[in-house]
Amino acid sequence: MTISVRLDPETENSLREHLRRDRISLSDFVRDAMREKLARDEKRLTPYEIGEPLFGRYASGDTDRSSSRKQLLREKLDAKHRR
Repeated sequence: MTISVRLDPETENSLREHLRRDRISLSDFVRDAMREKLARDEKRLTPYEIGEPLFGRYASGDTDRSSSRKQLLREKLDAKHRR
C-alpha cells in the first residue's frame, strides 16, 4: 500500500531530524508508528470496562433502592419537616 501525507514545514523538519538522528528510513518509521497505533487501539478499554471495578463498590445494601426511591424520599422529607 502506498500512502501520501502532507506535513506542515515544522513537522516535516522535526521528522527529518528524528529520522537522521535515529538513522531509520521514513518507511520504517511510518510502519512502526502504524503498528504501535493499531496495537494501542486494540487494548483500548470500553467505558464499561473502565468503570466496572467501581460498580456496586459503594452499595447501600438496599436491593430495591431504585424501585422504592419515591417512598424513601417521602420518608426523608416527612422526617425533616416533623422536626
